[in-house]
Amino acid sequence: MGVSAVQPSRQDIDAALSKRELILDPGGYFVIYLDREAATLCAKHYTNVIDDQGFAVDPETGERIPARGTVQRQATTLFVGRTAKELCVKIFEETDPCPVTRLDHAAYLGREFERAIAALETGDDYLQD
Repeated sequence: MGVSAVQPSRQDIDAALSKRELILDPGGYFVIYLDREAATLCAKHYTNVIDDQGFAVDPETGERIPARGTVQRQATTLFVGRTAKELCVKIFEETDPCPVTRLDHAAYLGREFERAIAALETGDDYLQD
């Protein structure tokens, strides 16, 4: 018999994938949070422009938008739903034009919405990845 290779854990796989280089969506970005009092999932959409170096830029000021920290910007739209599916339908099917232009961004949002709903149901903290 051969020696079996140790398979990485699901957490290790996701941790490694989280370190890959991302291409930002020129359609904008979302800040996801929970409204526990209303038992809803909220997603604020912000517009951006992607510069020639791949950084997100505020279309009004021309300043780069930092990936971490607090930025004072006005959201263009607030989406609210009681389930991840409801929020996805509102964003991807009922908004024209759709604010998401990249499939990888759409997949990311679906994963994050499911994580957020799980935290809402269990009472755990939710921090957007």
